[in-house]
Amino acid sequence: MNERKGIFGALSGRVGRWVVLAVWIAAAVLLNVLWPGINERENNNAADLSDQYPSVQAAQVAEREFPGDGGQPALLVWNRSGGLSGEDLNGLAKLTESLESDPLPQQKGVLPLHKLPAPARQSLLSEDGGTIVLPVTFDEAADTDALKEDVTLLKERINAVFGSDPFAVDTGTSELSARVTGPVGIAIDAGALFQNADVSLLIATVVLVLVILLLIYRSPILALIPIVAVGFAYLVISPVLGTMADRGWITADAQGISIMTVLLFGAGTDYCLFLITRFRHCLTETADKKAALRAALADSSGAIAMSGLTVVLSLFTLLLAKYGAYHRFAVPFGVAILIMGVASLTLVPALLGIIGRASFFPFVPRTPEMEEERARRKNKPVKPRKKNKDSAIGRIVTERPWTVVIASLIVLGGLAAASSQIRFTYDLLSSFPSDMESVEGFDAIGKGFTPGELAPVQVMVDTEGRDNDLADRLAALPFVASVAEPENGAENANIRLYSVKLNINPYSNEAMDDIAELRSAAETSLTDAGASSPDGKIWIGGQTATQTDTRAATDRDTDLIIPVVIGLIAILLLAYLRSIVATVYLIATVVLSYFSALGLGWLILHYVLGQDAVQGAIPLYAFVFLVALGEDYNIFMISSIWSKSRRLPLKQAIREGVGETGTVITSAGVILAGTFAVLATLPIQVLVQFGVVTALGVLLDTFIVRPFLVPSITRLLGGAAFWPARPPRPDVDGAASAAAANSEISALR
Repeated sequence: MNERKGIFGALSGRVGRWVVLAVWIAAAVLLNVLWPGINERENNNAADLSDQYPSVQAAQVAEREFPGDGGQPALLVWNRSGGLSGEDLNGLAKLTESLESDPLPQQKGVLPLHKLPAPARQSLLSEDGGTIVLPVTFDEAADTDALKEDVTLLKERINAVFGSDPFAVDTGTSELSARVTGPVGIAIDAGALFQNADVSLLIATVVLVLVILLLIYRSPILALIPIVAVGFAYLVISPVLGTMADRGWITADAQGISIMTVLLFGAGTDYCLFLITRFRHCLTETADKKAALRAALADSSGAIAMSGLTVVLSLFTLLLAKYGAYHRFAVPFGVAILIMGVASLTLVPALLGIIGRASFFPFVPRTPEMEEERARRKNKPVKPRKKNKDSAIGRIVTERPWTVVIASLIVLGGLAAASSQIRFTYDLLSSFPSDMESVEGFDAIGKGFTPGELAPVQVMVDTEGRDNDLADRLAALPFVASVAEPENGAENANIRLYSVKLNINPYSNEAMDDIAELRSAAETSLTDAGASSPDGKIWIGGQTATQTDTRAATDRDTDLIIPVVIGLIAILLLAYLRSIVATVYLIATVVLSYFSALGLGWLILHYVLGQDAVQGAIPLYAFVFLVALGEDYNIFMISSIWSKSRRLPLKQAIREGVGETGTVITSAGVILAGTFAVLATLPIQVLVQFGVVTALGVLLDTFIVRPFLVPSITRLLGGAAFWPARPPRPDVDGAASAAAANSEISALR
């Protein structure tokens, strides 16, 4: 008790609160002056796959043996309804001549259209003569910013050659139009979407949190306290992560920073509200605001610390991922929540200690004595205070637990069953708005050519000098549109490259499934040609092969990380609650809620928003966030029930625990769901899907799992919920426990 009094007294004391505030201000100022911000150290071109994956190995072989085909391709798609004219082709020839004689800074190659005779130029046109694709390759090491600068220079040169801006012309018209697509165009568009998303997300999230806090608590000062706390935390987090990125410890990308902003405001506000709500309650029991703040910290700090630790460790499990996008999330997210947790337990108490009761103006909490004194001064009658801490929900879950459990399981189980119907995609283009340049360029290619023109598959084999029939075997496959003449390697002439254009969308699941057949055809061809073994002699590259490996990496990471997260949370809950039974059903309810969120999310995304598939990354992202954050609410509520059960019968403890935590958890859940829902307003489908699923999961936890399912299960289990610990016996030691509880505030003074 003395130790707790010392720690909490330092935070809430007359001097300590100002020292804490000064430390946070100094840290925010100095760190931002001395260290770079995380936004200054973004790397949106980091590799997602390591060199252990076949597509990466194929890219390395292609870069070494076929330098003209290496690098990052940008596809310039030219279109004119009714057919491209000779003048158009002459203009393109002048452009390629200019790019060859005076290449762009990151340019590696360009199709030499100016060197081709007229018949050869015509052969490059689509069947209707209205579309041509001009590939330009750029350095493989060039990042998105460098590529964007080069494409801007490219467009300026095109405007100079043609004397007009074909990029401002709508595709499919009688005027000449141009679009940049392919891997370079997609990377630039993706970077632009996430770059613009940062500011939009920050503004929308802050406004949303403020509005919800004002509507729920009707106090402008109280609404600002969590925002200020999160703001200070972010001012510390940004330079800390920026320095880590600067030293190469982490890699930060725009997508991760965007989602981190949402997580920070949502989870950070939740932690602040847990303390603020307890502080308001304590202010109704003691006139001394310092004693009330110490009591509030003593009551809520354990649950806040436990909740934060659960989220931090769950996020750090992403370090086990092999897929780069997952792995890059772990440290920034974990560090952000860790610092936010520290702010919740230091900065927020300091602010509350400084402002005191005025934090809740105009609805200032007072003790009964203070209310009586205030009423006497104003000659008004004193309003009787409600003594019953029960709530309608608390009575329902304790009086009809079987009904509640069965009804909850029917609802959640039915939604969870819908998750088995989800279709997944790894097509990055499907995440983009239809009016983006790379998407319009892809559509133009699909209409004029085979869709496989966008991203040909590179099949490379080491023939060891033997003739083979691979070209014929590849061309005979039903999903192949054409196979280009093979090229010999620059360093090893026995390595041949077959550029294969598919007749289906190269980013589709069907195309990814076909990679195995391409490899099988190559193995059979080499074996029939006399090769002893095709192992290590076949490489398949290109975007389709990369997505195939992405799917494999995602499946591997999901299968590994989900059990690890469950195991970590189980250990934490077991250590905190000392109950195996409670640990099991708390985890089971949150996992059920996760699958229910996936099912409900799919129903909305598919049948309401018209989306055909969900990005393959969504299940793992959603699991880590929903299970960790959902367990927060369970911890906060169950800790209240556990505490009350020491001095009350379990039935009454459940009633009061549900009633006492109901408002704060509901408020926190609405805010967290709202911040995730902000993602659904962005024109990026992967963020829309993530926002919808996580927001729904938080709402299911907030309005079904936490208030109904968990307390009903606890009521049904009774004393067994504490096993192997002994259940409290309030009939024996209730008087002493009650006396201790009633004197706790006084003892903390």
